[in-house]
Amino acid sequence: MFHKNYESRGFFVTILHMEILITDKSTDYELLDSGDGEKLERFGDVVLSRPDTQAIWAKSLSKDEWQKADAVFSHGEKTNRWEILKKIPEDWHVNFNGLKFSLGLLPSKHLGVFPEQVQNWEWLEKKILSSDKKVSVLNLFGYTGGASMACARAGAEVVHVDASKFAVDLANKNLELSGLKDKPVRFIVDDVRKFVEREIKRGNKYDVILLDPPVYGKGTKKEIWKIEEDLTILLTRVKELFSNEPLTVVLNGYASVYSHLTYSEVLFSVFYDLGGKTTSGELAIKESSSGKLLPSGIFARWEK
Repeated sequence: MFHKNYESRGFFVTILHMEILITDKSTDYELLDSGDGEKLERFGDVVLSRPDTQAIWAKSLSKDEWQKADAVFSHGEKTNRWEILKKIPEDWHVNFNGLKFSLGLLPSKHLGVFPEQVQNWEWLEKKILSSDKKVSVLNLFGYTGGASMACARAGAEVVHVDASKFAVDLANKNLELSGLKDKPVRFIVDDVRKFVEREIKRGNKYDVILLDPPVYGKGTKKEIWKIEEDLTILLTRVKELFSNEPLTVVLNGYASVYSHLTYSEVLFSVFYDLGGKTTSGELAIKESSSGKLLPSGIFARWEK
């Protein structure tokens, strides 16, 4: 871990580089093997083979083991599709540290959960539980609700925003599956940037702000999002939503073309005058067959 110190406007800020947050196997999840541009995973009792550009090494398991997959996602020149080789459960649920997710074979190759985020969820719960006040959380680009559920379980009030109605509906279902339906979580289908502007006008404030933006995306009315153009602007606006005693901003990146250091420096450029520290690093999943770490995303955190 590298340490970089800044002193500005009377504040002492520490940027910590770098951490690796590792997801290991659990009862309902395991990275069995990876290599040759693919990964072999188990979700509950279902084994899947999916592409992964990070896995440029050779596979450790035999071809016979890979052929035991229940479904395989293949990239074609014109189409991407799942080939289902064995029956997939209709009600397919998995459990990550007591949080339950409803899964499905989506056209994007994804399933409705990102296992590499488990360590982030645990960190958020600890952060909220250690606070001596009622914590309010804004989760932007909230997807299917892992972070929102973790924060709610820790006692926070949560506003969950995503432009995808499908993702928000699934997040609501996951909240109920996890036994958290009575928790104060508001689910909102909206363009993140427009929602933030309305929240600023309404004067609403948050102690924790989470962002997991895509590199490229579209809002509810086909508004174009380009991370290289819009991220810093959004963070600057999000800063207006901070309470008088903010706890943290967490910025995640999946399939990003950027380094975690880039995300760290972006956070520092926006929040440096508030003091505190910024931590960044990689999200990785530990492979059962060899112990290798499969890089699966990046993160950066500013915390007071």
